[in-house]
Amino acid sequence: MSDTSVKQQSTAAFYGQAVASFAIAMAATSIGIFRLDTDAWVRAFLAIAVLYLVTSAFTLAKVIRDRQEAGQIISRVDQARLDKLLAEHDPFADKL
Repeated sequence: MSDTSVKQQSTAAFYGQAVASFAIAMAATSIGIFRLDTDAWVRAFLAIAVLYLVTSAFTLAKVIRDRQEAGQIISRVDQARLDKLLAEHDPFADKL
């Protein structure tokens, strides 16, 4: 059988950098929107657009991750079937 693991772990540093980057980007965008010299409805529209963009990005990332994990599981099942067939095959059984 294959020892390839399906779940891949990222390091704590990578996770921390991703969270910090997201927080800084959201804070900078929020400050920029609310300090914009325009009407309140324009700022509200931009804020809603940013929130929609963020939720869409999270959804897209989840869909891509789920598709990748499903592909890895199918690959592991196929590899297990092949390993089982090879283990059960006796090349000398047919030759007498």
